[in-house]
Amino acid sequence: MIPQDFIDQLLSRVDIVDVVDRYVPLKRGGQNYMACCPFHKEKSPSFTVSPSKQFYHCFGCGAHGSAIGFVMEYQGIGFIDAVKMLAEGIGMQVPNEREVNPEASRKAREKQVSLEQLMQQASDFYRRELKGAANAVAYCKGRGLSGEVAARFGLGYSPDGWQNLEAAVDNYQDDKLVEAGLVIVAEDSGRRYDRFRDRLMFPIRNQRGAIVGFGGRVLGKGEPKYLNSPETPLFEKGRELYGLYEARQAIREKNRVLVVEGYMDVVALAQYGIGYAVATLGTATTGEHVRKLLKHAEQVYFCFDGDAAGQKAAWRALENSLPQLVDGKALNFLFLPTEHDPDSYVREFGADAFEQLLVQESLPLSVYFTRELCRGINLGTPEGKADLIRQATPLLAQIAAPALGYMIRKRLAEMAGVDVDELDMLTGGGKPQRFERGNRGGGKREYRLPEQSQRVVNTTMVKKLIKWLLMNPQWAGDVKLPDSLALSDELGCFAMLAERVLEHGEAPNTAKLIEGLRGTPYEGLIDSVLQQAMQDPDEFADPGEDDRQLFQDGNARLLKMLHAEQLERLKLKDRHEGLTSEEKVLMAQLLREMFSSPN
Repeated sequence: MIPQDFIDQLLSRVDIVDVVDRYVPLKRGGQNYMACCPFHKEKSPSFTVSPSKQFYHCFGCGAHGSAIGFVMEYQGIGFIDAVKMLAEGIGMQVPNEREVNPEASRKAREKQVSLEQLMQQASDFYRRELKGAANAVAYCKGRGLSGEVAARFGLGYSPDGWQNLEAAVDNYQDDKLVEAGLVIVAEDSGRRYDRFRDRLMFPIRNQRGAIVGFGGRVLGKGEPKYLNSPETPLFEKGRELYGLYEARQAIREKNRVLVVEGYMDVVALAQYGIGYAVATLGTATTGEHVRKLLKHAEQVYFCFDGDAAGQKAAWRALENSLPQLVDGKALNFLFLPTEHDPDSYVREFGADAFEQLLVQESLPLSVYFTRELCRGINLGTPEGKADLIRQATPLLAQIAAPALGYMIRKRLAEMAGVDVDELDMLTGGGKPQRFERGNRGGGKREYRLPEQSQRVVNTTMVKKLIKWLLMNPQWAGDVKLPDSLALSDELGCFAMLAERVLEHGEAPNTAKLIEGLRGTPYEGLIDSVLQQAMQDPDEFADPGEDDRQLFQDGNARLLKMLHAEQLERLKLKDRHEGLTSEEKVLMAQLLREMFSSPN
């Protein structure tokens, strides 16, 4: 059996949008993604994938589940094989349960939470320091940054000095400060000192909004110009993008994301109303970066300086993008004039001019790809054409998008004076295979609509609360149930769900919560609740304050009903058998609560 802790880690690393999109082309529809369901025949899309809940549901046939459940159903394989397939795709090794220490796993989760708390404490300290740092405030004003945009990105200031963070944390000697990359220990003396000193601080957030690292910029002259957090248990430069958390809404509205090279570029563009920019963190654009970007928008623009370094960085980004390409989504490359970066360009010419340049002057990946391959090659000779094919061969093999790959091969074939089949033969590529829905290697699978709907309009109060908690695990802290009452069936399931969420330290998403119930006695009940309740597409929308208030009110009513039931049982027992001393105390407490309740 695969340990639950590994399942949680796997579901944190894979994105259900990415997983489903490999098999079924998805299109954005508001906050979620839509497609025609692969599990039954339909003409209009009713299959919805939620990136926030990491969960899919078909409002036509009722199919639903996590990324693991989707692979199981689509491939017709078992749970263990589906986990192995997903794990292999991202380079994770499935552990043997005998090798896993549950206590160690619990401590690891607690450690992650404590590291995130330290990062938040440091960020709060830096933000407070910025308000009183005249040099840092002057720098921000000199760069044209308003207080509003500084607050939006949580900008701060790390004072000059060696141990300023000592005032921000409970224990400056805590090893977690070193592990989080906030503090350095000198090798010769063992003395501790702050990593960031006299720098403008840019907090780096993950997709949940938790601070996982910092970028610090010198205010005057000095090296390095930017100092980033080191690799830590929270922070991997090749996976995170600065500003992505803050840019989510703008990216969604424009269906466009712009990748720039510096923190200040992101902030300056946001200052001018271009809020869909993100930046890599002092490293080349990785495949993981591209994969993450393509989940958020159909149009990805890379913006580089026009100098040699910018050209080199752009080509590296292209190479790392090829295995992530998806038909229907476009990557574009913009090269600014050599005297400008995005920050300076938008300040001199304004947002409209920048966006016009972005749309009109950027090169589609296919154009940039062929242009760069042909640079320096004499296509007027057979030797030059052969060299083009030689250089293109390893790159063409990496292109994941079938249609785009074919169009690029067709263009290169024309330039080399051969047809596409000849180019494929020369590059070692075979003709694309054709796959028919329902025929996946092992045999034909047939999906049909259910003969009749199993929708239940009215569910019990407890089942409604279970549904709400499944879709919004972060509400578990609102659940209040009597400690003195033995709970079973739906109530037992509701209590168990709340306990499991609170045990995580941070609320798991819907997918993690449901996968944690696989194989338990409550699996059937959970499936039934989801099947009956999730008939409204609004269930996949992010909840509002009114929704949470309804959940809290429902919990209050449930608790009152349970207390009333307890009280009636105690009264009945008191008349016939008498009460123990503990039961008398409980009865008095329930009576006090009943008479003190406003309702």
